[in-house]
Amino acid sequence: MKSQEPRSRSSCAACKALKRRCTPNCQFAPYFRKDEPKKFAKVHKVFGASNISKILNEVADEQREDTVNSLVYEAEVRLRDPIYGCIGAIASLEKKMVELEHDLILARARLAFCVNQRTSFLNEHENMAPWIHDNPVSGMVETFNQNSFSFNQFGHLPFL
Repeated sequence: MKSQEPRSRSSCAACKALKRRCTPNCQFAPYFRKDEPKKFAKVHKVFGASNISKILNEVADEQREDTVNSLVYEAEVRLRDPIYGCIGAIASLEKKMVELEHDLILARARLAFCVNQRTSFLNEHENMAPWIHDNPVSGMVETFNQNSFSFNQFGHLPFL
C-alpha cells in the first residue's frame, strides 16, 4: 500500500545515500542538499546516519545548521587524520601561532635595533647636517622607541 505523504520531486543527498524515499519533512533535506552528496557521505562515514539524526534532534532548530557545519568539518578532519582529528588541527594551529609570535618579537627587536642605530647616527651627526632632523620619520622613531623591546630579553643582537 502506498504512503499517504506526497513524494518530493527529488531526494536529498542523505536519502539518496541511504536509498530511501525523501519525505517533505525529512530532517536531513535542509542541510544535505541533493547536489552535495559528498558532504553527507563524509559525515555518514564518520558518525553514522542514526547518530546524525540523534544529534539533530537534540539541538534547537536555530542551531542545526551550525551543528551540521561542525559535523562536516569534524568528519573531513577525521578522514584526513584518523588518529588526532580536530585535536591535531588545533595543535598544529597553536604551534603555528607560537612560531608567528616568536617571529613578531624578533621583527620588533630588529626594528628597534635599526631605530636605535638611526637615532645614534642622528645624534652623532647633529651639527653636520641639521636638515636630517626635519625628516617626518623622526617623529615615528621617538614613538617607536617608547614602545620598543629591551634587547636584554633576547640575550643577543637581533641580526646575529
